[in-house]
Amino acid sequence: MPTSFTRRNVLAAAAVLPLASGVLRAAEPDLAALRDLTGTTRPIDAAERARRLSRVQALMKANGVGAVLIEPGASMIYFTGVRWHLSERLTCAILPVEGEPCIVTPFFEEPSVRLSLSVPAEVRTWNEDEDPLAVVAGFLRERRLTARPVAVEANVRFFATDRLRRALPGVKLVSADGLVRACRIVKSPAEIALMQAATDVTIDAYRWLHPRVEVGMTGRDVGALMDAATRKLGGAPEFSMALVGPDAALPHGGTAPRRIVRGDVVLMDCGCTVQGYQSDVSRTFVVGAASAEVRRVWDQVARGQQVAFAAAKLGAPAGSVDDAVRRYYESLGYGPGYRLPGLSHRTGHGIGMEGHEPVNLVRGEATALSPGMCFSDEPGLYLPGKFGVRLEDCFHVTEAGPKWFSEPPVSIDRPV
Repeated sequence: MPTSFTRRNVLAAAAVLPLASGVLRAAEPDLAALRDLTGTTRPIDAAERARRLSRVQALMKANGVGAVLIEPGASMIYFTGVRWHLSERLTCAILPVEGEPCIVTPFFEEPSVRLSLSVPAEVRTWNEDEDPLAVVAGFLRERRLTARPVAVEANVRFFATDRLRRALPGVKLVSADGLVRACRIVKSPAEIALMQAATDVTIDAYRWLHPRVEVGMTGRDVGALMDAATRKLGGAPEFSMALVGPDAALPHGGTAPRRIVRGDVVLMDCGCTVQGYQSDVSRTFVVGAASAEVRRVWDQVARGQQVAFAAAKLGAPAGSVDDAVRRYYESLGYGPGYRLPGLSHRTGHGIGMEGHEPVNLVRGEATALSPGMCFSDEPGLYLPGKFGVRLEDCFHVTEAGPKWFSEPPVSIDRPV
C-alpha cells in the first residue's frame, strides 16, 4: 500500500507518535498475558525445496527453456531459501534446466548469502570492479544453456536484462512468470499450515485489540496496538491499517490522521508472516452504537463474502467468483460494475509468501480453481464521504471445495 511521503505527512505522523507510545505503555500489562502461538510451526524443509526445483526444471524442459533468472524476493526464497535484499549490487539466482542452481553475489556478501541458502547450489562471486552479468553469462555458457531461451522473472530489473543481452549477444530472453507461477500458485500442505498459523495469530490479535479501541485514538494508535499483539503472539507484522470514519470509504485510506469519535466506523486490514507465509484479515466495527445504515451495509458485505465463498467451486473460473458478488450487489442497487457506491476493487487476490499473488478473483480471470490455490475473500462496500465496510477472510481450495483459514464474523455486534 504505497504512501506519498511529504513534509505534511511526516509532521502529521509525528504529531500522533506521543499518543501511540502512551497507548502501548498502557497496554503492556495486557500484552504480557498473550502467548506465542507459533512455537510448533515447521519451516519448509529441504525435501520440499528439492521438489520445487524438480517441478520448475520439468516445466523448463517441457517449454524448451534453458534457465530461469530471478532476483531477491519471494521466488528466490521459494526455490533456494536465500533471503536477500535488492540493491545496486546484483545478487541473483540462476535455475538451470538440469543440475544445481547458481547464486551470483558480490564477493564480500558470499558468507552472508550462504547463511540462508537451503539447497545444494554453486555460488559464484564478483568483485567491485567486475560486471556481475558477465558472471551470469559465464555460468550459462559453461552449462551450454545459451542456445535455449533464458526465462526472466517479472521483477528482474532492466539493467540486469540489458547487460545480460550485451554479455550474450543473440540470447533470447522470455518471461519466466508462467513457469514460476505454475509452481507457486498451488500451495503444499506445509505452506497451508504456515498460512493457517499466521491467520491464527492475526485473529487472536484482533480479539485482544477490539475491546481496547477507544474514542480519541487515531488509526496509528490502533495499528500500533495490533502490531504489538501480533509480535507477542509470534507473528511478524506486515501491515496494520486502521481507517476511521469517512476514511473507511477509501479502500486504502487517506493521509491525514483522524481521531475516533463515538459512532465512528473503524475499518482494519491487517496481516503478518509466520516462517515467511502471510495472513490477510479485515474487520469493520463501530466504536459505540452502529447506525441503521452501517448495520445494513455491514450485513450486505457479510452476505457478499458468503456469495463469493459459495461461488468458489472446484474447477470454476476465478473470475466467476467476482461476477457472482457483483450480481448480488447490483441487485441491491450498488454499482454497476466497479462504480461507487459499491465494490470498486476485485473480490479477492491470491496469497502465500506474498500478500498479493496471482491469480485474482477478478472479472475476466479464466484460471480454473484447483486444490491448493489460496485467496482472500474481501468484497467490501464503499460509500464515498460516509464510510466503508470490508470483511476479509482467506480460504484455500480443497478437493471438497473452499475451506476458510478464518471464519468470517457473524454480526457487527461480534465483529471479531
